[in-house]
Amino acid sequence: MRDEYVKYLDEKLSDKERVKDLMSRMTIEEKASQLRYNAPAIKRLGIPAYNWWNEALHGVARAGAATVFPQAIGLAAMFDDEFVESIGEVVSTEGRAKYNEHIRKDDRNLYKGLTFWSPNINIFRDPRWGRGHETYGEDPYLTSRVAIGYIKGLQGKGNRLKSAACVKHFAAHSGPEIGRHSFNSVVSEKDLAETYYPAFEAAIKEAKVEGVMGAYNLINGEPACGTPLINNLIRDKWGFDGYYVSDCGAIKDFHMHHMITSTATESAALALKNGCDLNCGNIYLQVLMAYQSGLVTEEDIDKALERVLMTRFRLGMFDSSTEYDDIPYEMNDTKEHRELALRAAEKSIVLLKNDGILPLDKSTLKRVAVIGPNADSKEILKGNYNGTATESYTILDAIRMELGEDVRVFYSEGCHIYKDSVEGLAEPDDRIMEAVSMAERSDIVFLCLGLDATLEGEEGDANNTYAGADKKDLELPDSQKRLMKAVVETGKPVIFLLSTGSAMNISYAHEHCSAVLQVWYPGQMGAVAASNLVFGKAVPSGRLPVTFYRTTEELPHFEDYSMKNRTYRYMENSALYPFGYGLSYGSFSYNNLKVDYDNIKDRDTIMVSFDITNTSSYDCEEVAQVYLKLKGNPLVVKNWSLVQFKRVYIPAGETVSLELPVKASAFQVVNEEGEREWVDVQAICYAGASQPDEVSCELTGQKPISIEFDVKK
Repeated sequence: MRDEYVKYLDEKLSDKERVKDLMSRMTIEEKASQLRYNAPAIKRLGIPAYNWWNEALHGVARAGAATVFPQAIGLAAMFDDEFVESIGEVVSTEGRAKYNEHIRKDDRNLYKGLTFWSPNINIFRDPRWGRGHETYGEDPYLTSRVAIGYIKGLQGKGNRLKSAACVKHFAAHSGPEIGRHSFNSVVSEKDLAETYYPAFEAAIKEAKVEGVMGAYNLINGEPACGTPLINNLIRDKWGFDGYYVSDCGAIKDFHMHHMITSTATESAALALKNGCDLNCGNIYLQVLMAYQSGLVTEEDIDKALERVLMTRFRLGMFDSSTEYDDIPYEMNDTKEHRELALRAAEKSIVLLKNDGILPLDKSTLKRVAVIGPNADSKEILKGNYNGTATESYTILDAIRMELGEDVRVFYSEGCHIYKDSVEGLAEPDDRIMEAVSMAERSDIVFLCLGLDATLEGEEGDANNTYAGADKKDLELPDSQKRLMKAVVETGKPVIFLLSTGSAMNISYAHEHCSAVLQVWYPGQMGAVAASNLVFGKAVPSGRLPVTFYRTTEELPHFEDYSMKNRTYRYMENSALYPFGYGLSYGSFSYNNLKVDYDNIKDRDTIMVSFDITNTSSYDCEEVAQVYLKLKGNPLVVKNWSLVQFKRVYIPAGETVSLELPVKASAFQVVNEEGEREWVDVQAICYAGASQPDEVSCELTGQKPISIEFDVKK
């Protein structure tokens, strides 16, 4: 080993000392080279090449075989941050297993590293946004808690980071996909602090997330990858000490689309000086030129370099060994991990309607029809930013496995997922007659409709170029609507399985189908999970992390980033299916709500306690939700806000008592300057299985219990 780089390999020194020593041995050219996502090797110092770009949105992505969990929106629908943390632990185990094997083979290419650019914690403010299914939904509190769980699972509890999570995309980024490279998100300071920032702040302060990725858009005229907020807010105010990375190609937008700089060199300088440490793209090839032109100093380069090197040291990349080096390749894609994916899917699927037909007694069935373009689709299992499942089942597969040889299972595609005909030269609706004939001969129909990630997703990935991967409206494709109507009109009971990553207007299905389940993009075992739920081998317990609106007409313009009339917290109309809603086969009663609200403003948390009794014959899980409504001041949120939740297992007939902490800051209001403050308000605290809105109460047949009290400044 050469003496010149022995010191930075000395594990007795602190990481900071080792990084400083390594930096002191590097030339300015070498320093600049390490600020690119595809950092080259520096052989004379023994520094291997490293590609920072890797993905793990719901499993290790884009690197071959891996366990594929439900898409992120489905993970949110579990309302279970502890279970999400266990999923994160599995993902990081598989990530380390793959990384260890890659290093043994000296494969240091794209999607082979330990820096996962996940999770996506943008607020799903508009259901038309194609990438919304990558997020944890529309609520800042739910998003925060699920994100914290996933980050903790990814990063581990060891002396070194097991892997490095990265939250994205800072900030106020949620469509439209068309124009995202030139879009200016105009957002009030109040909306930023009340809705768009909280998940990022929580991920930094509570989960100690290692990375933050900037968005493509401008935020109130400042580029997200070159805004002073990176240093002034994220680092100085929130205490972030990890690395900040640009979204891929975002820095070139400064001069090509935002027109706030004139050259690539100026763009590189603006991003670097404002705290963007790492560039996904090629603009940081201009860092040396910016240095030579006097636009940046060596100190600017050193600040960024120190942060990116610290991440690599925290991952143990320069240690002789780490506690994770012995994780073998065999720990990837295991039977146990697939079982966890199955349980996750069972927890994530939301029962939206049940007229009493579910759970099905398969002993009463002789013939069933499985119909629809998503019935035999493996595409719906994947979502996007996904790995490759080595074992997976379609809905048709799962129902056949469950029913066995004694029940005749008819299958018809019914229609193309969006085209007028299935066959290229056929007349429109070429498979509807077949589907109707099968439905007529069956005791029951499983109707499998929806979208997939080729129709909603990220710009450039999805096929619906007319909307840039966003949805133009909330309607199912016309071909699917015609199929649904034809099948429903047979008069046979229809169980509607909807596979989408977002809210749709399914008013017709709600009115005419016997049961409706929101399946999401449920991962490799998701179809088996859906089968288990409809046949009573598992009890539905998922809850909606987004509002299902009736139409887009009630929504503001897509480009409007104001929260007025958006999400359950600010909406003015009634939802088709509200945020937090979901049915169960079980039934529960809530009692004895108590809130320890004395001297709230002098405390960090207050305790909310209540009892839940399982009044059914099912041993099952319930998702208890606590909402807070403030009134009596113009600064309060229009409706109410989720402030706590807990998934809890309750055997039939038994009662559990919960005591849940609520942050005292939830009782503050956010002023127009984006600062939290105490004011005199009246508070109502609700506890129950849903929001306290009229639609939720009507659909569940149950009102949350509540208690009202004053909060004094």
